[in-house]
Amino acid sequence: MVQAQETVRTKGMFPAYTGRLLSWSFIVAIIPPAVLAIALYSKSLLLLQYTHVITGGTWTGFDLFMGVIMSMVFRSLEPPARVEVAKRLTPLNFFVMPSLAAVAITAGVYLAQDLGTFNLSSPWIIAAGVVVVILTVQGFGVFLPNSLRIFIEVSKPNPDTQKIIKLNMRNIRLAGSQAAFQLAIIFIMAHIAVYPGVTI
Repeated sequence: MVQAQETVRTKGMFPAYTGRLLSWSFIVAIIPPAVLAIALYSKSLLLLQYTHVITGGTWTGFDLFMGVIMSMVFRSLEPPARVEVAKRLTPLNFFVMPSLAAVAITAGVYLAQDLGTFNLSSPWIIAAGVVVVILTVQGFGVFLPNSLRIFIEVSKPNPDTQKIIKLNMRNIRLAGSQAAFQLAIIFIMAHIAVYPGVTI
């Protein structure tokens, strides 16, 4: 009887821990936009800069960790272990990563405007814009849909483990690609900060 109830409870549904991980991800994801809203409302340049640096740094650090460390760890695991990692990693970052990315980009635009460096005729600003577009397309056009596909597959009575592994590995590789673009935009921002009047 107990086994039958357990089957009904888990069959065709997400694992029990998924809801807890999603709730934690949602709660954490609320913090960056809330701080950004406070910074914009109070017109605090210090808080705006702090928000941009923290969210951007965390986003970059996570992508570097995923692309360099987790890719090696994931490859060394057996298929069942890979699936279990994907089941937990995906909901854990489902809301957090889009929140960090969106707030880092938004805060960066407002910060550039406040500092007077948001000059659309500057090749450095154009280069930064191109990188931001690439990161946005990757994050919201590939990473997030892949996460949704993992969710859908996990909820099936008989999930396709190979599909879960493939999608999760694709996201891990994408994180590494995003880290490279983020390092590029950090270089661009550092150049703008040190040479604000130099356009070439």
